[in-house]
Amino acid sequence: MKYFALFLTLSLFFTSCKQENSKKEIMTEDQLMSIAKKIHNNVITLDTHCDINVKNFTDSINYTQDLTSQITLPKMKKGGLDVAWFIVYTGQDSLTPQGYENAYKNAMSKFEAIHKLTNDIAPDQIALALTSNDVRRIHKIGKKVAMIGVENGYPIGTDISNVKKFYDLGARYMSLSHNGHSQLCDSNTGEADGIWLHNGVSDLGKQVIVEMNTYGMMIDVSHPSKESMRQMIKLTKAPIIASHSSARALCDHSRNLDDEQLQWLKENGGVVQTVAFTSYLNTEKFEKRNEKELEIAKQIADSMGIQWRDRKEIAELSAEEKEKYYDFYTKMIPIKKEKIKKIDNLPPAVDVSDFVNHIDYLVNKIGIDHVGISSDFDGGGGIEGWSDASETFNVTVELVKRGYTEAQIEKLWSGNLLRVLDEVQKVATMLQKTS
Repeated sequence: MKYFALFLTLSLFFTSCKQENSKKEIMTEDQLMSIAKKIHNNVITLDTHCDINVKNFTDSINYTQDLTSQITLPKMKKGGLDVAWFIVYTGQDSLTPQGYENAYKNAMSKFEAIHKLTNDIAPDQIALALTSNDVRRIHKIGKKVAMIGVENGYPIGTDISNVKKFYDLGARYMSLSHNGHSQLCDSNTGEADGIWLHNGVSDLGKQVIVEMNTYGMMIDVSHPSKESMRQMIKLTKAPIIASHSSARALCDHSRNLDDEQLQWLKENGGVVQTVAFTSYLNTEKFEKRNEKELEIAKQIADSMGIQWRDRKEIAELSAEEKEKYYDFYTKMIPIKKEKIKKIDNLPPAVDVSDFVNHIDYLVNKIGIDHVGISSDFDGGGGIEGWSDASETFNVTVELVKRGYTEAQIEKLWSGNLLRVLDEVQKVATMLQKTS
C-alpha cells in the first residue's frame, strides 16, 4: 500500500511539473511583461551603490535634469528605481595628516551635495532616509529615496569621532578601505603584489568597527581584503554587507567574494549586493568586448584632449586628479554608447543575463535571504540592458523569466538590505543602553 501511495505522489509531482513547464512554455511576451510590471510596481527597488560628482549638485546643474550621468531623477522615474544609495567616495592617498585633511574635505563636500539635493534642489521629488521605516514612508508618498554610503573610511583620518559625525550626516554604511590600503584595513588590491600593510584590520580599524556597531552603521566588505573581512566578521556584533560585489566562482576577480567568504557572510546574517559591473561578471565576454570598446574610448579621450589611463594609473593619481578623471569618464560613457550603436559585428556585451547568473549562483549558494542588487553607476558600473537607472525594469524582467516570485524579487531588490539595516540599528540600540 505504501508503494502505491509513493507511486501516486510521484505521478502527481511529475504531472504538476509538466503542467508548470507547460504554463511557462505558453506564456506570451505580453504576459511576461505584464507580470514583471506588476511586480516592479509593487516592490521597492533599491540600488546600494551610485557614485556622485559634486558638480551635478548645483543650482544650475543637478539631478532634476536628464544629465549624461547614469543616475538622475528623470532616469530613476523612467526605470522605476525607488532608492539610490549615493556614495561619499574618496580615492586612497597618502596616510599623512595632509592626506587625511584633504580626504575629510572631499567627504564633506559630497555629504553637503546630497543634502543640497534633498533639502534645496528637489525636496518635492526626493528625500533622505535614515531607517527602513523612512524608506517605506517616503516611497509611500511618491518620492524617490536617497540614502548615503561611505566608500573608503580614509576620511576618518585618525579621529574615530568622525564615525559619529558621518553617521549624523546620514551615512548608514561604510567600507574601511578602497583600492589601496587605508589606515583602517588592507584592501583587496594587495592580492596583486602580495604586499599588506596591516595583515587585515589595523588597531584603529578595530576601534572604528566598535564605533560603527555602537551607532548603527553597516560595515561594507566589498573593497577590503579577504583577511580584513574575516577579522571584521569576528569583531562585529552586527551583520555586514558587501555593497557591490559578485561571485568569484563565476568571475575570478579580487573584488568578488569566493565561496568561503560567502559562507562567512551567510553565517553572519549579512547580504551581498550583486554588482552590475562588466569585468566582475563575465571575464571572457568582458575582455573580448572591452578590446573594441577601449579603442573607441581612447579615440574619444584623444578628441577631448585627455590622456587615457588604465585602472593602475588611475589608482596612482591624487584624490583631486582622480576626481577630474572621473568627471571626464562620466562624460565619455554616453558618447561611447552612441558610437557603439553605429558599429556592426561587435563581440556581445556583458548583459543583464550575465548579471542574473550571479544572482542565481549566490541564491543557490547562500540562500535568497542574503542576496541583493547594486549597479555601481557613475563609478564604472552598468551593463547591456541596465546601462543606467532608466533601464532598471529590465532586471526585474530577467528575474521573472528565471522564475523568481514576487516575494523573492522583493527580497532581492530591497527586503534583505533593509532587514540587515534594521538588525544593525537594533544592535546599536542595545549597545547604547548597556554602555
